[in-house]
Amino acid sequence: MNKFELSRNAFGKLVLASEEGVFEGVVPVRAFPIAAPESDIALVDVDGHELAWIDSLDELPAEARTLLEEELKNREFLPEIRQIRHVSTFAVPSTWEVDTDRGLATFVLKGEEDIRRVAHETLLIADSHGVQFLIRDVQALDKASRKLLDRFL
Repeated sequence: MNKFELSRNAFGKLVLASEEGVFEGVVPVRAFPIAAPESDIALVDVDGHELAWIDSLDELPAEARTLLEEELKNREFLPEIRQIRHVSTFAVPSTWEVDTDRGLATFVLKGEEDIRRVAHETLLIADSHGVQFLIRDVQALDKASRKLLDRFL
């Protein structure tokens, strides 16, 4: 990992200061946002050129880690489903009411093909507007949620 410091400028943009210079408008990009969200993160400039590589967020000082986590959260919108409360019908399209890490959400599932397995126990569900919802670990869901989900898998 390169040695660098992170801060925000007066406009709220992320600023990276390193031996190579000072770069404004730096953007963090996860290499593996679903499989390894805490590791392998590139800091790129406005043209997409890599300025620094972070093997793990744990390596960063607390302040830099907080800045990066805030920036990633604002940049990426991937609500993680924690519970499936209700499904309107087991045929598609169906309306789902779910609890996520960002609060209660309701969405329409157009077709069963909109539920994709991206790892052994990890699913991505696309709603009718293209918003992606993540189930990181199907087995971590409560029994009722798994039972509802099983009807679509």
